[in-house]
Amino acid sequence: MDNETRTTAAATSNSSAFSFISKGWREVRDLAEADLQLMKDRANSFKNLAASFDWEIENLIHSAAPTFPVPAIRQSSEIEFMKKLQPKISEFWRVYSTPEISRKVMEIWGPRAKLGIDLSRIRSAIVAEVGETEEEDIDGIIEFNKVRRERRIRFREEGQFGDWKPIRALKTRLREFEKRNSSVEIFGGFKNREFVEKVKSSLKAICKEPQELKEVPPLDVPELLAYLVRQSGPFLDQLGVRRDLCDKIVESLCSKRKNQLVLRSLATGEPPTVDHDKINDELDLRIASVLQSTGHCYEGGFWTDLVKHDISDGKRHVAIVTTASLPWMTGTAINPLFRAAYLAKSAKQKVTLLVPWLCRSDQELVYPNNLTFCSPEEQENYIRNWLEERIGFKADFKISFYPGKFSKERRSIIPAGDTSQFIPSKDADIAILEEPEHLNWYHHGKRWTDKFNHVVGIVHTNYLEYIKREKNGALQAFLVKHINNWVTRAYCHKVLRLSAATQDLPKSVICNVHGVNPKFLKIGEKVAEERELGQRVFSKGAYFLGKMVWAKGYKELIDLLAKHKNDLDGFKLDVYGNGEDAHEVQSTAKRLDLNLNFLKGRDHADDSFHGYKVFINPSVSDVLCTATAEALAMGKFVVCADHPSNEFFRSFPNCLTYKTSEDFVAKVKEALANEPQLLTPEQRYNLSWEAATQRFIKDSELDRVLNNEHNAAKLRSNGKRIAKSVLMPSLSEIVDGGLAFAHYCLTGNEFLRLCTGAIPGTRDYDKQHCKDLHLLPPQVENRIYGW
Repeated sequence: MDNETRTTAAATSNSSAFSFISKGWREVRDLAEADLQLMKDRANSFKNLAASFDWEIENLIHSAAPTFPVPAIRQSSEIEFMKKLQPKISEFWRVYSTPEISRKVMEIWGPRAKLGIDLSRIRSAIVAEVGETEEEDIDGIIEFNKVRRERRIRFREEGQFGDWKPIRALKTRLREFEKRNSSVEIFGGFKNREFVEKVKSSLKAICKEPQELKEVPPLDVPELLAYLVRQSGPFLDQLGVRRDLCDKIVESLCSKRKNQLVLRSLATGEPPTVDHDKINDELDLRIASVLQSTGHCYEGGFWTDLVKHDISDGKRHVAIVTTASLPWMTGTAINPLFRAAYLAKSAKQKVTLLVPWLCRSDQELVYPNNLTFCSPEEQENYIRNWLEERIGFKADFKISFYPGKFSKERRSIIPAGDTSQFIPSKDADIAILEEPEHLNWYHHGKRWTDKFNHVVGIVHTNYLEYIKREKNGALQAFLVKHINNWVTRAYCHKVLRLSAATQDLPKSVICNVHGVNPKFLKIGEKVAEERELGQRVFSKGAYFLGKMVWAKGYKELIDLLAKHKNDLDGFKLDVYGNGEDAHEVQSTAKRLDLNLNFLKGRDHADDSFHGYKVFINPSVSDVLCTATAEALAMGKFVVCADHPSNEFFRSFPNCLTYKTSEDFVAKVKEALANEPQLLTPEQRYNLSWEAATQRFIKDSELDRVLNNEHNAAKLRSNGKRIAKSVLMPSLSEIVDGGLAFAHYCLTGNEFLRLCTGAIPGTRDYDKQHCKDLHLLPPQVENRIYGW
């Protein structure tokens, strides 16, 4: 029994051993077959590649027939060279396709043998030849794929084939061909130098491999701190820390980089001056290089929506959103209208102007002369007719309306509901927010920078100056200042301030992007023609034009005239304007016995203004006075305060600025005693809307956006570019997203809205707006899921 058991156990063991050996042999055989097949595929691929290149050379010869007579001897010699070159190319694949090679491979084949065809020698020979005459590095974003490099299968067979005869022949032929006379044209217009470069480019394109990155040293502690301080700049700015202080901290931490930049400047013969922008660029380059060396790619954070809407019809869309509309004759109604017309004039992009729609009761409070509209279509016709009378061409842009309500306390229109929803998603490309702080004080809806690819804010009004004049103005101004910083940071990519008189907002630059009505330039040209003919043009003295509220310069005007009543004896000033403070202003002037003649407000282009020689504007609350620009365009003298709001006008010889009240008297007398200078063509152009539109496109970075160059900022290192916006997570973007989310939560609470001065019921539009604009009720538009 025991013998039988032992016999059975031995048989089982022998069977298992045989099964194991068979299984091991099958695995070895399968692996060998797989390796052999891989080798054959690799050889066949190179064979096909050589045949393809051979075919390309043959095509080039046949397609390069001369289009005009050339010397027969030189032409035939060049073609003969190509015929000699062609058989040499085919030798690449013939070497590997011969039976001898296959037999050698099979003779040395074994389970443990490692055989590979060293194609890198061919690649190295061709790339080395191409690199001998290449003088400049090709700019491009470095492609880095660590996983692919690690997984790439390398085939090596050291020293088996060496430097092949076909490679040596090809190199010799290329050198010989390149040394020929470069002035001789072959192939009907191809110069031989150009042809060689094309052949070399093709060879290098075939053998192109990802470039290996050099070792990048890690970031040191000062660089990390400098980057943290710079990225925390917006947050520190929100806390009241000045920007220049943050810049100095970054500069001190980057002292090592600064010294390197100074040495580099001395080496190139430039003055050893290093500005803050260069230090920032060097820091960005270091961060991007280190991140790229690790293979890191930033794909957005919790607040950031990197997925933007595609352009459906291949044409860019610009949406201009403003806070007022005609017939309310205010700057935020007129200037955005002209901007839309001149942006649409180029026909490079589609333009939509989004203006507020007021219900009948609010129209009666806002629009002059009891003018009201029953429908948005009726108001749109009024706006287009008014515009075309002044610009002289038909503007092809769309006008849309969003719900708004008029605030008597703020004397402004507040949006009702989510304004961004009135721009369709298919058109949500570029947004221009006229008065971005005003539009977003109570904005409760989708974040503008999430819906649009590029958002530009244009600051029209110096709200802090107006608020300081009210009760508890200092406290209110402090709060409004930080709220303005908050909303512009959260909802804009770029902010343009018309002058330095406005609040210093995040992401902002100063640029006058407004022009004057073309009608005023025509008046100025007519005045210049009459003066050149010797006619008397100016038969009247001085005047002032503006909305009759104290904040519009009336307080400063009355104070100046009351203080120097005796110095300006006999001086009479005509004042044109309507407004809430009209009665009080006139009573004060009468009580002080000032020589002021009050008249009703009218259009500045009215014929009654053509005879005046001097326009006086003492206002210091304006951001950029449109009436001042219009007066200069008509060829008049302008007497205005030495104030940041008038900085743009100082370059005009007819603009006389004063710093003191005594200086005001002197400038007024100078203007009355002399004749204004004629404007040059360049000065007239600088006042036009064409010039203003060009300034806007440049300073808002709209030119780069329209040319599809806004996707990523590029940093240059050793002749190559690195995309920093994709590589580096931005603390600023994270902070902006957090601010936008917090603002959305706060503006969704009706109690908090009322506490901060919002009009009741403006979180959503009301029934009257639904009726006028044919909208669905907000309960249906913003329904809760599942209800």
